[in-house]
Amino acid sequence: MEESRLPPGQYVPRGRPVIHYGRVPQFKPESWDFRIFGATASGEEHSFSWPEFEQLPHTDVLADFHCVTKFSLMGNEWRGVSPSVLLAAVPPDAGVRHVMIWAEYGYSANLRMSDLAAPTTLFATELDDKPLSPDRGFPLRIVVPHLYAWKSVKWVRGIEYLIEDRRGFWEERGYHNVADPWREQRYSYQEEPGEGPP
Repeated sequence: MEESRLPPGQYVPRGRPVIHYGRVPQFKPESWDFRIFGATASGEEHSFSWPEFEQLPHTDVLADFHCVTKFSLMGNEWRGVSPSVLLAAVPPDAGVRHVMIWAEYGYSANLRMSDLAAPTTLFATELDDKPLSPDRGFPLRIVVPHLYAWKSVKWVRGIEYLIEDRRGFWEERGYHNVADPWREQRYSYQEEPGEGPP
């Protein structure tokens, strides 16, 4: 492994640790939906059923994964739906610069629109040619490889387009608003002016 791929303060563990907050939700395909709402260009909310979401074009991303607890998992093969597909299907208002990713139990993480639209960001349904396991986010998680992994929300249920940035679950509890592992942006006290909402 190239040393340059490992952000400062990170290490490669044995095996593949799994960390999450709260219990693993049960997937109910008949009632599951994925909502895109907030400041949409049309002003209307859109919802995909699970069969509709499965029919969207899928793509593959090979990427590393960096947890704020300091382990990194290298060379993960993800498959899923590119955010570009969803942004094209349900365009945001021209003033949108941030999004909130919503998950089961009201869990959330905010992202800059540039992070959502990054080429390696993916709404993943598979890892290493297999469906995600329940504890890794089945049926759907977002993967944002260039940020710390708390931004890679498991059990995703929707995107809220935001005109003004707002902190998500861990950001409200003292984590950094941006979460760049190469700059070790772990905690909110490290934020520079303009890196987070007041």
